Amino acid sequence: MHKHHHHDHSHHHANHSESSNIALAFWLNFGFALLEIVGGILTNSVAIIADAIHDLGDSMAIGFAWVASKIANKKPTQRYSYGYRRWSLLSALISSAILLFGSAWVLTEAIPRLLQPQLPHTGGMFVLAILGIAVNGAAVLRLRRGKTQNEKVLSWHLLGDVLGWVAVLLGSILMYFTGWAWLDPALCIAFTLFILVNVVKSLKQTLALFLQVSPDPALQQDIFQKLSQLEFVASVHHLHLWSLDGEQHVLTMHVEINTPSDLAQQLAYKQQIAQLLAPYKLSHTTVEFELAGERCRDQH
Repeated sequence: MHKHHHHDHSHHHANHSESSNIALAFWLNFGFALLEIVGGILTNSVAIIADAIHDLGDSMAIGFAWVASKIANKKPTQRYSYGYRRWSLLSALISSAILLFGSAWVLTEAIPRLLQPQLPHTGGMFVLAILGIAVNGAAVLRLRRGKTQNEKVLSWHLLGDVLGWVAVLLGSILMYFTGWAWLDPALCIAFTLFILVNVVKSLKQTLALFLQVSPDPALQQDIFQKLSQLEFVASVHHLHLWSLDGEQHVLTMHVEINTPSDLAQQLAYKQQIAQLLAPYKLSHTTVEFELAGERCRDQH
């Protein structure tokens, strides 16, 4: 028994909104990164230059994510029989890698500056920080509503940027009144470390999905228990739950049925299983029936 949900209207709409959310984030980020590089040089602020590099890295990651989300909407083919949703996951992986390298580079720039601080132009920093909060905040609000791993990773990038700009804003005010030049690189190091912690977390999650680890062990256990309680089921084995992109899950299993039954009876059993699985909104399900005493062909 094999069931495959075709893309319905709401699903297509969700995919389209993922693509348009990511497109908006890309243009906002890319345009602002260019403005920041100029602003960072003019204000002599390592925190702003660091964030500009970070934003450029984000833009590359977002650009890739945008292309990947467009590819992910393509219909399944013979070669890509599950469709292209894994591309969205690949992009989440590449985005995380770009951020890891970008953050490491920023730290190598900021740490020497901590030892030889230079006071930046605090007025310019203040203006750029207000702009940064507005631009990145708008992008976060759009991506926060998304459900895919791709959108979640990107919203973390941008939330990190918003918090970074809040720190730059407070730092520029403090430096204006105190003249503490060391605050600039200290801020830069602090928000880079914050971003690194979150990137490592989302990278672990993305890698787990790539390795086809069960995306939700509690859900898997729940499905197993409910199936085992059906009166015609003797046992359930080879139950595999994995995810295409963190949102669309695939389930395959072998179900041993109690009594040898005719085809009409088996059809009724299949309908019962389909009803039981319906609330889980799985993207693909494959169920194989085995009769009592039949040797499972997947046993090695």
